[in-house]
Amino acid sequence: MTATHNDLSDSSGIWSLRRLPAMDEAQFYQWQVLLEHRTGMTLTPERQSFLETNLGIRMREIGCNSYQAYYEKIVSGPEAIVEWAILVDRLTVQETRFFRDTDAFRLVSDYILTRPREALKKRPLEVWSVGCSTGEEPYTLAMLLNESMTQLELPPLFGVTGSDISKPAIGKAQRGLFNARKLLGVDEELKSRYFRPAERNTVEIVDSIRQRVCFTRLNVMDLKRAPMHGMNIIFCQNLLIYFRRWRRREIVKQLAERLAPGGLLVLGQGELTDWQPPGLQRVPSENVLAWMRRQTDED
Repeated sequence: MTATHNDLSDSSGIWSLRRLPAMDEAQFYQWQVLLEHRTGMTLTPERQSFLETNLGIRMREIGCNSYQAYYEKIVSGPEAIVEWAILVDRLTVQETRFFRDTDAFRLVSDYILTRPREALKKRPLEVWSVGCSTGEEPYTLAMLLNESMTQLELPPLFGVTGSDISKPAIGKAQRGLFNARKLLGVDEELKSRYFRPAERNTVEIVDSIRQRVCFTRLNVMDLKRAPMHGMNIIFCQNLLIYFRRWRRREIVKQLAERLAPGGLLVLGQGELTDWQPPGLQRVPSENVLAWMRRQTDED
């Protein structure tokens, strides 16, 4: 007998793997409103299939057979907080790798190498990776800072903070274990210097770098509560694309306020167009979207 969408595949209560029916317009709208209200993330109609797929996977795992029932579970169910955290993780964690944007990382290296040596000796460099996912970006930044300090023959006075909305992603980042495929394209010397083999085709970040990186869970909708201030570098790539234009500007304004005078803010190409953030000066570059906070600004 052929199972319908709402049938159970057997007496044990395992829900059929048959594809769910498409959301109707009203259902999609209520999910859009919920996600934007809680995370700031906007879902265009073109991403409805993305939402349906990710909701469907989770719903099958817990035996929930309608979008409306799952919505009610997320909003007011007895385990709503836990279930919401799981869903946010599924919807926001993106595929990433080490040294993903070579032009942007080269800009960071150039920025460090051109800082006044006396300033680098007196005060540790503070770097913030916003929307760091599973940690590849902040660890890459730590490696770049270490390389630059070595080139300048200075002690490695720096710290990197990675923040993300996903608690499971932060947990994975803290462990510092990665599939070896994440190193595709990474220079062999850097591989040997900063990674060591681990079990089952994984690699591990060396302790000297892990000790320089910390992670915290943070929703960019709550930046006002973030304790980061006087940052020398803020790296925020491939995050703003999920927000409306006005909200992108608000996020960038708040990030700019957390830069030290002369600090560098790096965004993803195309994430912010036709707008000049107040107090910042655009860094001349064809391939990287970046600004520096004016030196005349006060701490």
